[in-house]
Amino acid sequence: MTLHSETSEPIATAPATRAPAISAGTLHQWLQDGRELALLDIREHGQYGEGHPFFAVHAGYSRLEPEVARLVPRRATRTVLFDDGDADSALAHRAAGRLGALGYDDVWVLAGGAPAWERAGHTLFKGVNLPSKTFGEIAEHAFEVPHIDAHELARRQRAGEPLVLLDGRTLEEHRKMTLPGAVPVPNGELALRWRVLAPDPATPIVVHCAGRTRSIVGAQILRDLGVPNPVFALENGTQGWALAGLELERGSARTLPPSPDAAQRKAARDAAAAAARRASVPTLTAVEAQAWLDDGARTTFVFDVRTAEEFAAGGLPGARHAPGGQLLQATDLQIGVRHARILVLDDDAVRAPIVAVWLRRLGHEAALVEEGLAAALYVPAREPVQRPPGVQNADADALVAWREGPDTSAAVLDLRSALAFRARHARGAVWSIRPRVITDASTATSGDLTRPVLLIAPDESTARLAALDLREAGWQRLWWATAEALEAAGWAQEATPESPSDVEAIDYLFFVHDRHDGNLDAARRYLDWELGLVAQCAPEELASFRIPAHAPAP
Repeated sequence: MTLHSETSEPIATAPATRAPAISAGTLHQWLQDGRELALLDIREHGQYGEGHPFFAVHAGYSRLEPEVARLVPRRATRTVLFDDGDADSALAHRAAGRLGALGYDDVWVLAGGAPAWERAGHTLFKGVNLPSKTFGEIAEHAFEVPHIDAHELARRQRAGEPLVLLDGRTLEEHRKMTLPGAVPVPNGELALRWRVLAPDPATPIVVHCAGRTRSIVGAQILRDLGVPNPVFALENGTQGWALAGLELERGSARTLPPSPDAAQRKAARDAAAAAARRASVPTLTAVEAQAWLDDGARTTFVFDVRTAEEFAAGGLPGARHAPGGQLLQATDLQIGVRHARILVLDDDAVRAPIVAVWLRRLGHEAALVEEGLAAALYVPAREPVQRPPGVQNADADALVAWREGPDTSAAVLDLRSALAFRARHARGAVWSIRPRVITDASTATSGDLTRPVLLIAPDESTARLAALDLREAGWQRLWWATAEALEAAGWAQEATPESPSDVEAIDYLFFVHDRHDGNLDAARRYLDWELGLVAQCAPEELASFRIPAHAPAP
């Protein structure tokens, strides 16, 4: 039975000094000055989704170190952190200390947090993927994207009229629920694969998603390519279909259509190249692209936009995988630095050009590279982020001993998601999350720093991050285990559907939840939210987008 927790790994402790603070007015100026800036909301996902500045990117404190390494790879980047402003922004200052320990040397804290931004007259936006979803609403009007509603589409299907129905979302989303008969073709694959499905130019093509954005973007991608077929975006996607009283298909086993033949592939390359030229997408030589990568004063993201299977089979070392359609849908999950540079790569010169077109429309400095993934590029390796010291994995004997020995039992903190905890957890465990783990440990141990603390976590990384905070607060007898290990060791299980409460479950975004599970009111609220985004934006937020001069004003 292992009942000790020792490690020889060095501990990267957070500096005790507080980070410099800036006002909301200064932050507003920085967002408009054209220099690189990472604006990071270090609250948890549920808090972020309930209200954050338009250009904020989520990097929750519970996963801060690995998320910042991915979102802000250049450690000299000007970075602003914010929280709810509670206790004089104590959490943001703690997070700033963590980044300072990792070598980030230009870190600031927004004084007063998110509430201060709102008090200064700026909007806090609900939801996620704001830039992409807002631009989708602008694009619908700017490009006059044709649309079709659910009733008309259903009528055409019942009448047996020829049409090609494409689901522009991920394969996982498609399998969960889709429109009857829809073929999964994520938006990033449309340029490559549409000809396989619609060889007759008279056949209408309808693109759908779950709501609005990917339907609009997918339809306009086809129009950008000069597709001769009539092209429509399904108004309000699967949610609009359900609101019309129509049945969705669940559990579809359909997969992506096959790759095009040689003639279709050449036609796809020509069409993609023409679309990129019209949008003035720059194509860099390998030497020019390498100069971007070697420039230590700028951040350059390198994205491989092919499918996961293609990426796994090989590509450019150091490039990050981001399927093109999802990169456009969720730029704020991939690009944490405003005004950074982006290299978009593929191996067919079809998908990357179209993704680059839309990234530039979204306001990003995106470029292609001659020869794509075959270019002789070296992506400089970033210094790895130091992992927090290890935390002992409790073996079966220890778990049994703690279960049977109440006088020496460990305080058990469950770090899994709030909803997983509600559904099933070890009896006596306390739900916790890294921002509040010190407070919860103090309560669970009655302030006894000598009492062992057992962390229940989905993986060791989650446990390590929480243990780092606990060690600095004085607890040294720390272990971790999975929920499955506790159950195997005979710990009694229970469900607490109301605990943690919705207010306490800060990791889950309850905003219009259940919209994909038959909750029509939630679907209506979500669609109203999407339709209302543009009206909430300030002029400078809308000015970040690039609308082609020939397009009508939104």
